[in-house]
Amino acid sequence: MNWKVSYFNQDVVKNIEAWPKKIMAKYLRIVDLIEEHGAQLGPPITDSLGDGLFEIRVKAQEGIGRAFFCYILDKEIIVLHAIIKKTQKTPKKDLELAKQRMKEVKNES
Repeated sequence: MNWKVSYFNQDVVKNIEAWPKKIMAKYLRIVDLIEEHGAQLGPPITDSLGDGLFEIRVKAQEGIGRAFFCYILDKEIIVLHAIIKKTQKTPKKDLELAKQRMKEVKNES
């Protein structure tokens, strides 16, 4: 495995672990792909949200999950925030939280 996937804090991990089983299973498969090939898998798996923020896109019968991440080192990403979408558009408060966490992470590295 060439890449490392880290999490902003334990709450992000717990949030993802609480996702419906099929969404979480697909998410874990994507994380395995990222660890092996890097995060630039492209749509529909990953996508850029601009300004250094990206998302992992997970869709299953139970709904849609999003995990927002950024790069912190050469071959490491950090998952900043994760949600289950309830509407077509990603809520602004969730994007703002991910951006704020990204600023904190970037200032520390």
